[in-house]
Formats: sequence, structure tokens, C-alpha cells
Amino acid sequence: MFDNSKVTDHHAIIPTGVPARNLTDNERKVYDLVVRRFIAVFYPDCEISTTTVLGKVDKVDFKATGKQILKPGWRVVFGAEQKDPDEQQADENEVLPDFVKGESGPHKPILKETWTQPPKVYTEATLLRAMETADKLVENDELRDALKENGIGRPSTRAAIIETLFKRNYIRKERKSLHPTATGIELIDTIQEGLLKSAELTGLWEKKLRQIERGTYEARTFLEELKQLVKEVVMNVLSDQIRRTITIEEAAKEPEKKPAKGKKKEGEAPTAAEEAKEKKPRKPRAKKVKPLLCPICKKGAILRGKTAYGCAEYTNGCTFRLDYETYGAGLSDEELNAIIKKL
Repeated sequence: MFDNSKVTDHHAIIPTGVPARNLTDNERKVYDLVVRRFIAVFYPDCEISTTTVLGKVDKVDFKATGKQILKPGWRVVFGAEQKDPDEQQADENEVLPDFVKGESGPHKPILKETWTQPPKVYTEATLLRAMETADKLVENDELRDALKENGIGRPSTRAAIIETLFKRNYIRKERKSLHPTATGIELIDTIQEGLLKSAELTGLWEKKLRQIERGTYEARTFLEELKQLVKEVVMNVLSDQIRRTITIEEAAKEPEKKPAKGKKKEGEAPTAAEEAKEKKPRKPRAKKVKPLLCPICKKGAILRGKTAYGCAEYTNGCTFRLDYETYGAGLSDEELNAIIKKL
């Protein structure tokens, strides 16, 4: 169950002999996950029958692949199979009926036109998974193998990396989706050193660390290479004469609640002045907001439509448009202004 040769600083999470008591609902769910995974290890393999059907209609060849679970094995521990809504189900997961080799018969063809979908924006769960499988983003075979073991970060540090991006306001959350802020976008555009922004750098460092661990590479040499890399990056930035600016956005802070003054006892009648104050509607404080002007016609204000940002002068022929799919639907005025300046 455990391979001691592969266990280093992170060990398997297993249940102990101490009975679980006084757990909250979420704590019990996490505990249940750990126990079920531990028990499933000792169950037999799940046996699956894979069916591949090769057919021919006139001169056109067709192929269909499906599966059927013969013996559930370890799957019985988890009960009904839970499907991840973010994971696209492949055609191989479809169950096919029984076929006999050589059979034929009439058919009703169905023509269906489909379009490929762009990748979905990350959630915290899918981003953690992408960090774990970062080797898929690297083309170099040697560096890809180095990233396969750990990916970007470690299981104990990946959540902290994402939290740092939140604290520095490089990303923000809209419901479950993660979106970059204007600060984050401009920061990436400012960094001209491509290696710093790629997963290959992590793969390169992981490769060197593995060699140091095996004694085939000197740690001192690795540190000298890091110093040289930092020096080259700093010199490249200093020699860059193009003036770039980064919009620093501050994370929205929740207003502090002031303690209530003169709290009345239960059942005590309000005074006449308090009743008049309660009935009198409060006037909102007026804020001076400078409207965003269209970068094309320089006349119309930027409007937020159903599917895109557009110019108020669109009825007079202005063609300015920023669709939500590309730029995001919940941009603040500062973020929108930063994007417009770069157009």
C-alpha cells in the first residue's frame, strides 16, 4: 500500500484508531473521504469490459468504443459514481449494447454539427489540478518528466500560492471562477523574460534539484546559476527603455461596523425624534464619477450591455466593442480603463 522508497516529506493521510467524535458537518465529510479512500485500497480491482465496434456504411468506415462494468470491485466503497461537472466525459465512457461480429441491418443516419468550445476559466479546484499536472504545458520531454513528479508547488503549498495571488490582488473571484485583475494582466505584460512566465523554469529547477538529491549535481553550481539568471533578468529590465505602467488595484475592504449607541431595552417605546428619523429617507452621498469615454469616437460613454461593453454612440455608427467572453463581465471602471488605454 505504501512505497517507502517514494515517500519523502509528504506522507499518506490515513485514519487512526482514535474514534471520530464531535465533528462538524464539513469535518465529517473530509473524514469520510479519507476513510473511504483508505478502505478502497484493500478491495479488488474493478473489472471493465471494453467494446470496440467497427462498422461500414457503403464505403465509409465507422468506429464506436464503449465500456461496461463487470465487477465493481473497489467502486462499491464509494457507492454511486460521482461525476465531476468540470470534467468533459469522453466517448469511451458510453455503454454499448451487445454486438455480433458480421451482423448488419438498416440504419437511420443522423447528421449533427458541433463546435469546439474554448477552455473554461479556472476555478480554485481546476487551478490546483492544473498546477499538479503542469507537465502537460511543457514541450521538452526531459523537463516534462521532471514536472511529472510534483508539478508546480507541492500539495502543501499550492493553496498558499493561490492565496498570495488574492492578497496581492492579481486575481479575483467571481462566484466560483477566477479572473485576472488589471494589475495582474499588466504585470505579466511588463515581464518580457518569457522563461519567468513559463512552467519550463519550474521543470528546469526540479530537474536540477533531483540531480542534487542523487549527488550528480553540485548545489553550489545551482546557486551560482540562479544568481546569474537573476542578474540577467534585472539587466534586461533596466535596459528596457519602453516605459510601462501597472495599475495598482487595492482589494475592496469591508466597512467596519460601528457599535450601536444607546441601544434600547426590549419593549421600550421610541421617542418622537427617533420615529421622525426612522421615517425620513436617507439621501445617498453623491460621488463624482468621471465617465469612461470611447477610445474610437471620443464622444460616447462606455456602456455595459448584455454580452459586451460598448459605446453609447453605437446608434451613430461607432463600432467600439469589448465582448465579455474575452475580457470578463465584471470589470471595474479602473480595470476597464486600463484595458482601453492599451488598445
